[in-house]
Amino acid sequence: MLLQNEDRAEDILQRVKEIWMGNTALLATTTSLVFLLLCWIIRDSIKIKNVHEKYVLITGCDTGFGNLLAQRLHRKGFGVIAACFTEKGCQELIACTSPSMKTVILNVTNPKSIDEAVQFVAAETGSKGLYGLVNNAGRATPIGPTDWLDMEDFHRVLDVNLIGLIEVTLKFLPLLKKAKGRVVNVASVMGRLAFGGGGYSLSKWGVESFSDSLRRDMQHFGVRVSIIEPGFFKTGVTNLEVIEKDLNRLWNRLTPDVKTAYGEKYFDNYLKVQKLSMNTFCDADISKVTNCMEHALTARFPRTRYGAGWDAKFFWLPLSYAPAAVADIMLKLLLPRPTGIKKSLAKNQIDV
Repeated sequence: MLLQNEDRAEDILQRVKEIWMGNTALLATTTSLVFLLLCWIIRDSIKIKNVHEKYVLITGCDTGFGNLLAQRLHRKGFGVIAACFTEKGCQELIACTSPSMKTVILNVTNPKSIDEAVQFVAAETGSKGLYGLVNNAGRATPIGPTDWLDMEDFHRVLDVNLIGLIEVTLKFLPLLKKAKGRVVNVASVMGRLAFGGGGYSLSKWGVESFSDSLRRDMQHFGVRVSIIEPGFFKTGVTNLEVIEKDLNRLWNRLTPDVKTAYGEKYFDNYLKVQKLSMNTFCDADISKVTNCMEHALTARFPRTRYGAGWDAKFFWLPLSYAPAAVADIMLKLLLPRPTGIKKSLAKNQIDV
């Protein structure tokens, strides 16, 4: 009996020891994670100094993200140079800020326009160089099913969103190196998850790749590169009226065979999905994007990537990490299905 009690006591002590050791390991792991999180938060919150001595060039400042960022940085004391596509955009921005706001006309698809902007910025910044370049200019249309498009449709988007961005960056790099500055490139969740045909997703995937290679090359020169990945926001790029008008243009020029394959109701259903998507996903608070841009410029240790918007953080970006089959099924549920495929195939067989 005594031996049995001793054995039980030893078993109990062993179990207590195992529980204690397990809890100790769990406690140590939790403490370590909390400590690392606090260190990251503190590191992420450290800001740069002397912003009054720093110049930032922002492209695409007529409206949207670029316009709001120019206003915010101007109020903070940065030397902002806002690049607008139109003279009207320049005048309206100055009117809502102050006469000290510097503006320049810039067409990112025109090499001469870019060269003139470089000369203007070089004269403004002098020996300080350019601290920040925010490549924000972009367009979305034409966008639609791939076989509705031609090469000109792809060029119209790629020339602005990717080729223009690359040329602007390359020509401003000497000024950025002089200041050991920052490049902030605006990509998109569609740069991580391609849906919808056209040049938009292609261009944003290209921006992601270009930014990664640029970051690795420029780290030796003290130039930091960050990527902004917005979800859907209410800007000129997501203007439903513009998108629908261009979709009508694409649909009306299709050949009868292609229209038959998609079916008579497909176009109307596609427009309904576009409207539902824009009304459901588009966030009116564009400051969620400009907050990320501002952090990339003002943080002592800027992040490599910024997911902007709740839809980006909790739907699009997580979905981009899912297996392709899962992403395909999810996106298939969002878009209408062509209804005239069988008729089109039957017609082709008869013609043959």
